[in-house]
Amino acid sequence: MTAGQPLRTDPPPQQRRHTPPALHPAVVPSYPPPESDNDESWVWSQIKAEARRDADAEPALASFLYATVLSHPSLERSLSFHLANKLCSSTLLSTLLYDLFVGSLAAHPTIRAAAVADLLAVRSRDPACAGFSHCLLNYKGFLAVQAHRVAHVLWAQNRRALALALQSRVAEVFAVDIHPAAAIGKGILLDHATGVVIGETAVVGDNVSILHHVTLGGTGKAVGDRHPKIGDGVLIGAGATILGNVLIGAGAKIGAGSVVLIDVPPRSTAVGNPARLIGGKKGDDMPGESMDHTSFIQQWSDYTI
Repeated sequence: MTAGQPLRTDPPPQQRRHTPPALHPAVVPSYPPPESDNDESWVWSQIKAEARRDADAEPALASFLYATVLSHPSLERSLSFHLANKLCSSTLLSTLLYDLFVGSLAAHPTIRAAAVADLLAVRSRDPACAGFSHCLLNYKGFLAVQAHRVAHVLWAQNRRALALALQSRVAEVFAVDIHPAAAIGKGILLDHATGVVIGETAVVGDNVSILHHVTLGGTGKAVGDRHPKIGDGVLIGAGATILGNVLIGAGAKIGAGSVVLIDVPPRSTAVGNPARLIGGKKGDDMPGESMDHTSFIQQWSDYTI
């Protein structure tokens, strides 16, 4: 194998021929998964069913889908194979990356569980997501977060040079820059993801949705704990900037293009530059899950077009 050449798993000859859908139907399971099923096994069965369906419908993708999904016995191996091929370079070999990813996923069940939670989150929150396999194969926000989780493990193991090298490759390939020391929860959606920057001491809770060109950054050259802390269920709109060691409370909403420099209370909305609060809200709705970007407008009395 040439240095940096992507891993390949060519299908056997009988798999290379296009099989008409009528002779090999791929029945896609219903959504959401039954509560009695294990989430990981259910999601993996969904991904395989979708891949078979798409391979039957589009012969041009059959070899890719076989190599990336259908030839693998588990989600962790499929994800590791795909990430290794995406992130390899002439000096960072795909075989090395595959071993790194699959070893980390096998050793840390919480990473696998978080990946499944992310897949479920993307499928339920993004109407443009055509299926779980579409997210696994094509959503760079999802892939960037999974690679970050492995980099985070490396950072904790004091393998910091490798963690930073992985961060650099993720930034180059996916245009998402997450420091390996940052703590990221589960059920995360990076929608579109381009230009997302998350600093070293940032913390992102569970079930958070972040759109493109969002920065969770510092305010200058200060060292120590200097980046935002994002609570569970928060929604951060496109182009928002949150700077400093500030707390965004659970269930809060940050409007698109806002610049936030102070704490935002739970279940409240901050909009503008500099951001100002538009009051709190009642009920159980969590904007990070509902993806409700605009309900605050009715509370903004001087809103004009």
